[in-house]
Formats: sequence, structure tokens, C-alpha cells
Amino acid sequence: MIKNYRKPPIGDINQQKMIVLCQELIQLPSYTGNEQHVANKLKQVMCELGFDSAEIDSYGNVVGEIRGQSNGPKILFDGHMDTVAVANPNSWTVNPFGGIIHNNKIYGRGASDMKCALAAMVCGLAPLVKCKDRMKGSIYISGTVCEETFEGLGLEKVMQSVNPDYVIIGEASNLSVKRGQRGRAEIAVATFGKAAHSSNPAAGKNAVYMMNKIISAVKCITMPHDDFLGDGILELTDIISSPYPGASVVPDCCRATFDRRLLVGETEEAVLAPIHDIINRLQFEDPEFSATAEIVSASQITYTKAEMSGRRFFPAWVLPPQATLVSKAIAGLAAAGIKAEVTKYSFCTNGSYSAGIAQIPTIGFGPGREDGAHVVDEWMELDQVIDAAIGYQAIADSLIIEK
Repeated sequence: MIKNYRKPPIGDINQQKMIVLCQELIQLPSYTGNEQHVANKLKQVMCELGFDSAEIDSYGNVVGEIRGQSNGPKILFDGHMDTVAVANPNSWTVNPFGGIIHNNKIYGRGASDMKCALAAMVCGLAPLVKCKDRMKGSIYISGTVCEETFEGLGLEKVMQSVNPDYVIIGEASNLSVKRGQRGRAEIAVATFGKAAHSSNPAAGKNAVYMMNKIISAVKCITMPHDDFLGDGILELTDIISSPYPGASVVPDCCRATFDRRLLVGETEEAVLAPIHDIINRLQFEDPEFSATAEIVSASQITYTKAEMSGRRFFPAWVLPPQATLVSKAIAGLAAAGIKAEVTKYSFCTNGSYSAGIAQIPTIGFGPGREDGAHVVDEWMELDQVIDAAIGYQAIADSLIIEK
């Protein structure tokens, strides 16, 4: 057992059960669209710990509830169950799904992003089961699906049933409180030329050369700035020509994808506008120039065979520093001995829906470093897991426990 001298504000946490749960979740591969084993495990543990309910919805999200005996706010703690794939297991020095512990660190895919946070939520909040008579409100914990492909779409389904007043996202924050994040959009740009034999290129129009003109112009677009979130970003992430492979053929089509990091208030139309301006200018200079730009639309089949679909546009959000959720969370954490800095996420989270679209007050708080996700030999410090569990309990205490 890890030594930890902080006292949980509500009740002692079964650290051994929590660490074993971390291992068990890591040992259950849960690539996006295949989270069913993790969902079933979380439901089982919630039931064992005495949650009032633990259900799996039509998307495959698992939602547990600890129901207070008097009315008050609904607090939703959310973590996603899916992970990115292990691209090359041979590059790992440990079994990606072993959940081994060495030097007070647990290793495996999802350790940081974000199975240990889910275990900390379930075990850290479980002591509230014994003090429901002092709860003015209810606690919910959701394990959501498909976050790695559609930030917030799984959480939207949960929120439609829970209707929470506050949301706590458990993504890695190194135990700081996150009150905002940049959003994310995927932009697909396509150019359309004319095919020809590569021995006679003048008879065709090379779509890749056309794309090069757009890329050069895109690099000159001035990005917006926010004093808290920083700069918007527009970065080329992939490019492919057609036909591919090109067997002595001038390509008649080229498609590029750009990752656009969003600031608060940006719309799909505003994000696409400067790229459309570039295309219009190039078409004016060359009437044969043909190109399109659009927000990527995509779909995802969940493990329950439900279809999630939508455009890959996930808004930014910022909660004011004086907001009730921020101030109470900071005070609760401080009372539990956790001095939490207030900062922002550098990546996109399910908060894009809860705060960016639904406008529900949202913060992030979780164990581990932000740069620990999606890496080879992914790991999590067990001390951070325990502190996160205490922190989740402290946040709940500050919001709904009657003193």
C-alpha cells in the first residue's frame, strides 16, 4: 500500500481495491468501439460498492449513481473508457496490457489516458454511499465511449439522461484544476485536377501542385489569440493523392487534412472562411483551379452497434475563475491538503460538449501529466491516483455534503 498522509474528507478509500481496479482495467483492451469489457467491469464494481444504480446505455456508456436523501445539485464525474491503439507492441519494454507495477508506477495502455482516473473516481467517491443522509444532491460517474474519435458525443448521451448541474472531467491534469481548453476541428481540403500519363504532364493538371499552392497560402493565415487559452492553431496532418499509388499517372485528386485548434466563440463558418478565401483567389487567378474545404464528417459504430455521427468540430470553453464550481473545488481540495493550481488543458476533452455546447459549468481534475497520453510505455504514478481519489471526494464534499 502507498503511504499517503492526506485524510479523505468523507471516508477512507480502499487503496488496495483501487490499485487492483487500475490493473484490471488496463488488462482489458478497450480500443475505441470495443469498450464493453471495461464497461462491464466498472458496472460490476459500482454494484459491489453499493451504488444506488449502475447502468449501461444504448451507446455503451456506463453510468453509476450515489443518490443523496435530499434535493440538491447533480454532480457528474466523467472519464472515457476507450484508448488509442498500441501501434507497435515491440517498441514497448513492458506488456501494454499487463498493468504491471514497478517503483510505484503502473504501466500499460490507458494508465494515463484514462483508466486510473476512472478507478480513482469509482473508489474515491464510494465512501459517499455511507453518508447519503448528509448529501444534498447526487453523484454520478460515467465511463464514456469513443472519446478518442468524437470528443463529447458519448458524454452528450449521458448528460441527456443525467441532466447534471456540474461536470468534472477526469483527464490528466497533474492534480491541477483546469477551467478551460482549446477546441478542435478537422478540416478536409481537396483539389481536383486532370489525369494524364506522366510522360505527357502538359496534357493534365497535377492536383498535388494545386494543393501545394493552398498549403503555402494557409501557412500565412494569421491565427486568433486568447490571453488565457493562447493561440489558435492550423496544422497540416496528412496528405494523399489519387490515384495512389500513382503508376505513371498525373494525379487528378489530392486531399489534405488540417488540425485546427479552436478558441472560444469560433464557428465552423469562421474557421473555414480564410481557406475559402484562398481557394477563391486561386480560382480567380486560374479558372481551371478547382478545390473544396469542409469540416470532416464521420461516423463511429459503438460496441452496442449504435451509430455515432457528426462533424469533427469540438468547441473551446472557458469557465470564469470566480465561478462557483472553480472556487468550491479549490477550497475543497485545499481543505484536503491538495494545493491545486488553476490552469487550462492543452488538448481537447469531453468538456467540448459539457461546457462548449451544453454550457454546463465544467472543470478538469485528474491524475498524471498531460503529456503522458498515447505514448510508448504509458504509465501513472500510484501516488497521483490516490491523491486524485481524495481530490474527487474533496470536490464532492465541497459541493453537496451538508456540514
